[in-house]
Amino acid sequence: MTENKIFTRRNMFSLGAMILSSFIMACGNNLLIEEANLLPGGVMGISRLTHVIAGLFHVNIPLIVVYLGLNIPVALFCIRHISKRFVLLSLIQILMLSLFMHLFPHYRIFDQEILNVIFGGVIWGAGTTIALQGGGSTGGTDFIALYVSNKTGNEIWMQVFFFNCLQLAIFGSVAGWGQAGYSIIFQFISTRMINTFHNRYKRVVLQIFTKHKTDVTNAYLRRFDHGVTILDGTGGYTGEKTSLLLAVTSSYEASEAIEVIRRADPHAIINVVKSEKLVGNFKQPRL
Repeated sequence: MTENKIFTRRNMFSLGAMILSSFIMACGNNLLIEEANLLPGGVMGISRLTHVIAGLFHVNIPLIVVYLGLNIPVALFCIRHISKRFVLLSLIQILMLSLFMHLFPHYRIFDQEILNVIFGGVIWGAGTTIALQGGGSTGGTDFIALYVSNKTGNEIWMQVFFFNCLQLAIFGSVAGWGQAGYSIIFQFISTRMINTFHNRYKRVVLQIFTKHKTDVTNAYLRRFDHGVTILDGTGGYTGEKTSLLLAVTSSYEASEAIEVIRRADPHAIINVVKSEKLVGNFKQPRL
């Protein structure tokens, strides 16, 4: 791979997203989550649970060691089944998060437990979403969720939430049911943040009204791997011949698609309609 191909705008955006994500999540962990003794979801939750249980037997297992150790085999699996770029970005996020968590001080901001829970959930979910939007992930169950979503085209964040609830059942028996209850609220908030703002697997229908159907279609097909259906008609107001182009695309790509279409025909009218369900072949945007 040449230097020009490495230092592209897309790669620089993704790298910045991984660093910002790890910074935000490290702040949330050190200032809110650990101070309130909450259990994060996914591999970080498993790592913290392992650390807590080991402490009961007077064995000190560093949280970061468990976190990195659990992520490596999952990352190796995803190199083959998702993409090398995705795994590399995810590993950068994981390593930077580990570094920031080690460097940042621990400080309790709120005395009220519920404020730690709410803001911790928002910050943790925001950090995860930024990593996903940047083309990577925070590792662990994110790897698995993205793998399943790529295979099925459906999101499984709520299934991830229920898996995390199983961890909380163990955590509750060890650390107390009060903290487990707070952790459920924390994980629900973070999961809803991801489900709301991560739009990679949400789809929209572009209804494009244009008098330059060939130019618009060719420009769209050169950039995206989705098909276009062309319906020819007549404008009711002008009486002129016009065309309606229909294209299903990911919300993740919608803004760029509109930009491509407007460049091909600045006078095109574009209506974006949310797609509730799509049955049939649909190629997901490249990670």
